[in-house]
Amino acid sequence: MSQRQIIQVFEQYQKSRMHFVQTVADLATRPQNAEILHIAGVMPMLHSLMLDTVPSIQQMAAVALGRLADQNDSLAEAVVKEGILPQLVQSLALHNRFYKKAAALVLRAVAKHSPELSQAVVGFGGVDALVLCLEEFDPGVKEAAAWALGCIARHNASLSQLVVEAGAVPLLVLCLLEPEMSLKRIAASTLSDICKHIPELAQTVVDAGAIAHLAQMILSRDAKLKRQVFSALSQISKHSVSLAEMVVEAEVFPAALVSLKDPDEYVRKNVATLMREVVKQSPELSQLIVNCGGLSKMIDYLGENHGPLRLPGIMMLGYVAAHNESLAMAVILCKGVPQLALCLSEETEQHIKAATVWSIGQLGHYTPEHAKAVASVNLLPKLLELYIDARSSEDLQAKSKKALKNILQKCTHVPALEPLLYNAPSNILKHIVCQFSKVLPQDSKARRLFVTSGGLKKVQEIDAEPGSALQEYINAINSCFPEEIVRYYTPGYSEVLLQRLESFQPA
Repeated sequence: MSQRQIIQVFEQYQKSRMHFVQTVADLATRPQNAEILHIAGVMPMLHSLMLDTVPSIQQMAAVALGRLADQNDSLAEAVVKEGILPQLVQSLALHNRFYKKAAALVLRAVAKHSPELSQAVVGFGGVDALVLCLEEFDPGVKEAAAWALGCIARHNASLSQLVVEAGAVPLLVLCLLEPEMSLKRIAASTLSDICKHIPELAQTVVDAGAIAHLAQMILSRDAKLKRQVFSALSQISKHSVSLAEMVVEAEVFPAALVSLKDPDEYVRKNVATLMREVVKQSPELSQLIVNCGGLSKMIDYLGENHGPLRLPGIMMLGYVAAHNESLAMAVILCKGVPQLALCLSEETEQHIKAATVWSIGQLGHYTPEHAKAVASVNLLPKLLELYIDARSSEDLQAKSKKALKNILQKCTHVPALEPLLYNAPSNILKHIVCQFSKVLPQDSKARRLFVTSGGLKKVQEIDAEPGSALQEYINAINSCFPEEIVRYYTPGYSEVLLQRLESFQPA
């Protein structure tokens, strides 16, 4: 046998290995194939191929493992149990850029499923190895490493802390300055995942100078980058007044408001979320957003969007109003109440309805003027309906009850109060009757309307316990009218009159 024929045997063997690993990698992209491959024993085979003498076969074996681990947590656990991670982590520093990308893919695919699997990656030195990859020249390696670090950091604060302690944050901030758009996106996303857990982690990102670089990208033409930029700024702002102020000082507003009309729905939602996180921190920050036209832009946003996209905007209006009565009035003057009423009637998700009810409650509980703004768009019967509806969630019922009580205690708008007399349960009814007992002594027109519309008759029909607060309010109302009118509308009075008629003898 000639030398050439012997070499051909080895070449054929190499081609077969390459064909096998490429085929497995292709099959692993489809979920229905992954479990079959696992049952067929593909993990040990791929493990041995990662030790192959041919770099391209090693790389393709890593790609196949990454795709398998990406499919579900049981396959990711199988990768860990096979003992592949230590070898992967060690080889990250030794191989070429193609292998490094493939190895980072495996670490990401394992870590993304759960904190426990992320901890396995950490335990084998994965975080330190990935941070070293952030210093590589090749942007693809940096991107793969940043993505894997993000998947580790997103689970909880302790895993994020390990990513920070490994020195990832300054390198991720430098990635924001790279020309490659995909690397910028992943870096911003990973910084967002680090920031979201606790103020200390967000502060570390801020101290590395991230805000200034993120703020420069808010007008980027790349929608996917803007999604991550606004997400990261939101995650920084949500923790404290000082962090939110630092975001605002970077002149993010009013420039960000333009993106409330962005074609990309995730960009729009993340801008609304950023505004919510900023305004909730203090009256001063709320006032700043109001001053730069944020309220009217947000109310337009609520009119143009539906479903989950509305939620951060609805809550933003509530947070502004919650600070003080002048800010609540600013929301009212920008036509916030009719827009919230529209959201309440259009949305079907219970948690969105609950948030809307909460915001309405924040708007209406300060003064009679605030309460009238809510009552005049017929929201009080709607709140009552949601409270007594058995299909409403516990949270929606609780928020409806609280909002209704708080608004009723300030409401002096008689036309809005009266319809509630007929359906309200006793714990709400006493607040309605209480308001009538305050309004009627001062307003003769309201007294006349109260009689002609049937309100006085309804009050006489209320079965209140003697000596209760409700009975005292009824007595106060009755004292506003001549005794014979009160008697006339008292239940049973018609029978008394009929008895008198029977005993009456004409002269």
